[in-house]
Amino acid sequence: MTLPDIRPIRTTRPARTVAALMVGALAWVGAYWANERVWDWAFEALGVDLATPAGGAVHFFLYDTAKVLLLLVGMIFLIGMVRTTIRPETVRAYLLGKPLPVALGLAALFGAITPFCSCSSIPLFIGFVAAGVPLAVTLTFLIASPLVNEVAVVMLGESFGWGITTAYVAAGLSLAMGLGAIFSRMDLDDQVADFVRSTPTARLLQETGRRHTLADRVAAARQETAEIVHRVWKWVIVGVAVGAGIHGWVPAEVLATYAGPDNPLAVPVVTAAAVPLYSNAAGVIPIAEALWAKGMATGTVLAFMMATVALSLPEFVLLKQVLKPRLLALYFGSVAAGIMTIGFVFNVLF
Repeated sequence: MTLPDIRPIRTTRPARTVAALMVGALAWVGAYWANERVWDWAFEALGVDLATPAGGAVHFFLYDTAKVLLLLVGMIFLIGMVRTTIRPETVRAYLLGKPLPVALGLAALFGAITPFCSCSSIPLFIGFVAAGVPLAVTLTFLIASPLVNEVAVVMLGESFGWGITTAYVAAGLSLAMGLGAIFSRMDLDDQVADFVRSTPTARLLQETGRRHTLADRVAAARQETAEIVHRVWKWVIVGVAVGAGIHGWVPAEVLATYAGPDNPLAVPVVTAAAVPLYSNAAGVIPIAEALWAKGMATGTVLAFMMATVALSLPEFVLLKQVLKPRLLALYFGSVAAGIMTIGFVFNVLF
């Protein structure tokens, strides 16, 4: 299906365009703010118990689908507008002018301060790649974003102590930057889906001979948002449905039994077991605390946390639409290997 080309009306007044942007921004903020509250109210009004597996799964599916789609629309449009203002060459020149550790550090830091789960980070990842940000830098952001955020750090410190928390944050950021450095030495630019770089805003920037108006830029960003959302929305639903189907089901007793301190393969066991689960770092901490209380080794618990937030099936389903098979396998394989390495090291240190 080919989407119609969206062209601005040349006589559109800038003030009217600015007003439309402000209304749209307020509507997006209002929808994002109301999302969870509306579903909470609706389920309470219907008398649905969210503590039941079915009630919790349906609530999670509706809330998270709306959240990811809102982020997809909002972030792609925003980055599209930025791209029409700042050319990709400018972004690349800025980052290439920085030493690689600095560029990777900035990406990891930005990932740490964005409180997104793995699926919610993908819209930003798409936008960064489309904007000409080097692939190794965007992958660093994609790894760091779900692993570390300020809310999870506070919860982790209160549950596990600040010594372990500091080590966890350092390990998560080091993993993201270390893999980014490795990816930077590989020729992976052709491993991103073609549609990511061939977008309306890219075509607008290639036009010459006239000055682009605000209406031109808005139209290009709107069309880019429509094209990308049209391409991936169904996979958002599939991915979140996978996570919702097992939301709240965490075999804590089984994990504590088969991944206890006496099992030398405990770290690979919990890493594999975490893949079907789907949560952000804050959501998985109470589960990790319960496993820790049952005697699971510290490194094993942290590996379980990291794998849950960074290696989820929903993320795999979405990234499959963006990354080609070689890079997809390389990404998940290297992140899994890094997480297991951290788990083994932490079990020795703690």
